[in-house]
Amino acid sequence: MYLFIAFLFSLSFTDCAKKGFPSGGKLDSIPPVLLRSTPENYTTNFNGNEIRITFDEYIKLKDLSKNLLISPPATYAPIITPLSTSKTLKIQIQDTLKENTTYSYNFGKSIVDNNEENPFEYYKYVFSTGDYIDSLTLSGTVKDAELLTPSFPATVLLYEINEVFKDSLIYTEKPTYITTTTDSIGSFELTNLKEGSYLLLALKDKGNDYLFQPKVDKIAFEKTYVTLPTDTTYTLNLFKESADYRVINPKHESKNHILFGYEGNADSLTIEVISEVPSGYTSRLFKDRSTDTLHYWFKPSVEVDSLLFLAKNRGKTDTLKARIRDLYVDTLNIKNVSPQVLTPKDSVILAANTPLTSFASELITVTDKDTVAVEASVKINRTNNTLAVFFPKLESQSYTMNVLPGAITDFFETTNDTLKYTFRTQALSDYGTLSLTLSNAREFPLIVQLVDAKFKVVSEKLVTENTVVDFDYLKPASYYLRIIYDTNANGIWDTGSFLDRRAPERVVYYPSQLEVRSNWSLQETFTLE
Repeated sequence: MYLFIAFLFSLSFTDCAKKGFPSGGKLDSIPPVLLRSTPENYTTNFNGNEIRITFDEYIKLKDLSKNLLISPPATYAPIITPLSTSKTLKIQIQDTLKENTTYSYNFGKSIVDNNEENPFEYYKYVFSTGDYIDSLTLSGTVKDAELLTPSFPATVLLYEINEVFKDSLIYTEKPTYITTTTDSIGSFELTNLKEGSYLLLALKDKGNDYLFQPKVDKIAFEKTYVTLPTDTTYTLNLFKESADYRVINPKHESKNHILFGYEGNADSLTIEVISEVPSGYTSRLFKDRSTDTLHYWFKPSVEVDSLLFLAKNRGKTDTLKARIRDLYVDTLNIKNVSPQVLTPKDSVILAANTPLTSFASELITVTDKDTVAVEASVKINRTNNTLAVFFPKLESQSYTMNVLPGAITDFFETTNDTLKYTFRTQALSDYGTLSLTLSNAREFPLIVQLVDAKFKVVSEKLVTENTVVDFDYLKPASYYLRIIYDTNANGIWDTGSFLDRRAPERVVYYPSQLEVRSNWSLQETFTLE
């Protein structure tokens, strides 16, 4: 009996030593609760310089500089604490407040509890230095004039139209009111506004300073002034302004080579030497393929401290000085800039560093994988100093191009050494095609562009009537299709100008992304409204 009782007693201790961890209960998912603010929110006749906001638990400020929005913007940033944790948020105002003005401090998602960082979202503290709180609102959407999916957030600004307002203020003075877009479609709402007329702008504000810096910021504007109160909802289209034309001081790059950098539209830029130069002096000019630079080559070499030039472009003339240094002579260097895999419509492009002047086509040969000669033609593009080789291509074939010594001659009578390049083609079934029927277009010309997921142009066609537009030899991928209304018929998309109140040329996207598959022909109709 004693043994039986002992056995039962031992069973009562089974699993008593099992390892485990206390759960600690449910995670806190409740944001801080506001208890009081001093002075109270929406106070009028505010004349202090300190605000205290108290919560029911310890809070901290997270990414305050990215979230806090003060409207009208402060000249001197307020001191806001806690720096670590506290139950009280304190605002010490450093600015001299304007009379009869409503101010708002929107904290976005910066106020979080200390433990789980549950946000007290979009808390806004509002006060007025006058007898009442301004209560008008203005709403709308910010989009991108060129891209389907702009990057957010964007900053929306209102400038009051008064006796001191002028357009140049957007470069030097902060606006009267500001807000930011709040979601993925670019919605915005300006609140606590007073009655009056305003200039409405939006910026993709890289410097976060609420000032328009054309070199780095995108801008959008409402062409006419906005009068409050209003029920109108506004759509603002962001664009990057083209830089104003200017030519940059030249740089002596090598013995016979000077670089002329520029900004803006320089499509008719010419360079003319006006210094005294040796007999027989001659020069060549071509545009860099990837940067806003003109390459100026000259011969013979000059033994002077500097050269003076006239730069002429669109009726503007600049006198420029290039300081001449003792530098080495450049030698001819040729490289292939074509892809390794060619489509039937591609040509082979060779780029040179020194100006190309002539070629001997009989010294440039193309053979297929069976070493059978393929007839080729050659052409020099003097605008960007390249040499193009054209030849018919078959699918699933490989090709070798040999450039024998002396085939290419440059500005200094230098010729090439032996060059050899290999290329191949894919099966036509590896590509897809797209046939687009353009319907109901009333304005021409139009530029029809196929762009990839990063909005890089893959192919484009200029059309002058409602027609079928074919895109062939497309790699399997997802594409966007867009139409540019080429208002000035120059064949490119033209951006806008704030000072000229000129909107960018209109861009319309096909409603859905297009999936191009290999060995597949896609047919779509784009009906324009």
